[in-house]
Amino acid sequence: MNVPANLKYTKDHEWVLIKGNEATVGITDFAQHELGDIVFIEIETVGEELGHGEVFGTVEAVKTVSDLFMPVSGTVKEKNEELETAAELVNTDPYGQGWMVKVELSDPTEMNDLLDAEAYKKLIGA
Repeated sequence: MNVPANLKYTKDHEWVLIKGNEATVGITDFAQHELGDIVFIEIETVGEELGHGEVFGTVEAVKTVSDLFMPVSGTVKEKNEELETAAELVNTDPYGQGWMVKVELSDPTEMNDLLDAEAYKKLIGA
């Protein structure tokens, strides 16, 4: 399992990359592996302010549909438009081209509640 050290993680298997007051969010390599072949991503929350733990979209795999949870509070500024026609990018490049949303943080201190790479590895047994 790929768990980049420069990212933060949630127990719900989202990853977060912080740059200034913006967070880029996606699902982890572990999550995409568990889901299997991803066929559709639905994100209809651009422009909305969401709290930590709220659903910002769904990911549909061949076997299941799963909710995507906000790892931090903030306003969804952008979604990855490429995923509308190439959802499989989440399987092939979950930490790069498979990112899902960019969020303007409303409470940067929430980052302190996220897991670092070592803690996430322990969570998934890697």
